Amino acid sequence: MKNNLGGKIDIVRGDITKLDVDAVVNAANTRLLGGGGVDGAIHRAAGPELLAECRTLGGCKAGEAKITRGYRLPARFVIHTVGPIWRGGTHGEPETLAKCYRNSLQVAMENEIKTIAFPAISCGAYGYPLQEAAQIAAKTTREFLKAEDKIEKVIFVLWSDDIYDAYRQIL
Repeated sequence: MKNNLGGKIDIVRGDITKLDVDAVVNAANTRLLGGGGVDGAIHRAAGPELLAECRTLGGCKAGEAKITRGYRLPARFVIHTVGPIWRGGTHGEPETLAKCYRNSLQVAMENEIKTIAFPAISCGAYGYPLQEAAQIAAKTTREFLKAEDKIEKVIFVLWSDDIYDAYRQIL
């Protein structure tokens, strides 16, 4: 299921590991060594070479972004970012989540990436409320794209109906 929002932002209900884009964003953990959810799916689809390259990066702090090759994915690159664990919203979670999107887009721009796909960062095991996460994702992405025109397309790839619906309402 696809919803074209006009311009540079789309939302898609589906599997981020199947998208033929320049880069997919991985909602990673701080060790960058794979895990559950989208992180595990990206690592499985990319193959063991991704894990080997991630081991050389020295982890990643929440809100930061690091880039690797995409290996067996259709995407040429994977941008790894670590979202915040939801602890009620009073521990800097909104700011950290916004940094995930901003820093991932900045890494994409620096690497001449034109098309990028994001999952719903922190909305799985990290427990971020869907509506709030979708608002931050949309606002941060729109602000970045207004200031920088090198990225041609941002696609939010959402795995489940509830997450897709939350993003569709915002976007």
